[in-house]
Amino acid sequence: MARDTLEPMDLKRNLPLQILVALILGAGAGLLWPRGHALPGGFEPYGLFDFLGSLFLRALKMVIVPLITGSIITGVAGAGSGRGLGRLFTRTFAWYVTTSLIAILTGLLLVNLIQPGLKGGVPVGPELGLTLQDPSLAAQLQDKSAGDLVGIIQRMVPVNPVAAAAEGQMLPLIFFCLLFGIAIGGLGPEHRAAQLRFWESLFEVMMVITGWVIMTAPVGIFGLMAKVTAGSGFAAFVPLLKYGATVLAALVIHAVVTLPVLVRTVGRLPAGRHARNMLPALLTAFSTRSSSATLPLTMDRIENGAGVSNRVTSFVLPLGATINMDGTALYECVAALFIAQAYGVQLGLVSQFVVVLTALLASIGAAGIPAAGLVMISIILDAVGLPLEGIALILAIDPVLDMCRTAVNVWSDSCGAVVVARKEGETGILADIDGGK
Repeated sequence: MARDTLEPMDLKRNLPLQILVALILGAGAGLLWPRGHALPGGFEPYGLFDFLGSLFLRALKMVIVPLITGSIITGVAGAGSGRGLGRLFTRTFAWYVTTSLIAILTGLLLVNLIQPGLKGGVPVGPELGLTLQDPSLAAQLQDKSAGDLVGIIQRMVPVNPVAAAAEGQMLPLIFFCLLFGIAIGGLGPEHRAAQLRFWESLFEVMMVITGWVIMTAPVGIFGLMAKVTAGSGFAAFVPLLKYGATVLAALVIHAVVTLPVLVRTVGRLPAGRHARNMLPALLTAFSTRSSSATLPLTMDRIENGAGVSNRVTSFVLPLGATINMDGTALYECVAALFIAQAYGVQLGLVSQFVVVLTALLASIGAAGIPAAGLVMISIILDAVGLPLEGIALILAIDPVLDMCRTAVNVWSDSCGAVVVARKEGETGILADIDGGK
């Protein structure tokens, strides 16, 4: 599949260090030259900060539609070809959708309980210099009812898929791409191969362009961080600690409680033994921030360590690296709700349902590369009508959270592999690790 070739994208290995340096320099520049401060000659650095940050956000928006289109179509079509949408695919897909949904709901519960976007009940956005351009947006997002939910579901089926793509309507576009990919998987070998070649080529091109955009992240993040700190000083960092703690708490609950319980109850397998077997792959995922780059090691630990057959391993894990992003989906949900709270927008049940649904669908199209979540979060914000500039609030600690959520993504893939193998009737799984059962 196309994603098996993601590593040669020329993403520099020291990108996290560059982003960290950019964050420090941006914070320092913002504190040194606050908003309204002019240098000799009348030049105001705040304008440059705003320009660099806005340009980076526009570049992120530029790649969303073609990247999502190529990603979902190749992922779904490739999974369906060769084996068809049979029992193995159904069980695998059911596991991935279920665990992703549970992860999203875990994040949704915690972000509503902790409310990291509020400080003493007051939104932190104005304190950070971020305000809604359209004050009526808050009322529009809050005042939604069951009738709005019916309309949202109806609009998921696009009248014109091309128009939906052109207008950036992500839910109908993702829905159409899923259908398109499933249809390709059911074609005859000749037509399926031709379609796959085209869409895989599109995906590879977009991965190259996305790589270029991500490589400019240090410059863009410098501008965004400098802009925020220039307007608010050290106050910009306080809400981030609460937000980061919320994301990490939700990830820990999903990884340490939810997934092990499912492995034990659904797969009737020793979750602790499985975790010890997967430790090398999880550490690799944490350090590389790439589920695709970790895929060879993950497959080795599942096949040669856990004793799962090559038939299940070679199907479930590449598919998981394509569509199963529990950690990413959880993060997107928490981040979107945090940004809404920071702007003073208390999303109602219907709007939160849109966040859950969009996070679930967007996680299917999340590429397994470092910082892919930055691209995906903009889809969530667009779906509920929140300003893309809100991403500036979460960039400062995103690299650390990215490492954690990538490890959760790989952990969920591996849990799915052993559970599906057990459901397929395989025996001896995890039996020989640490001296047997």
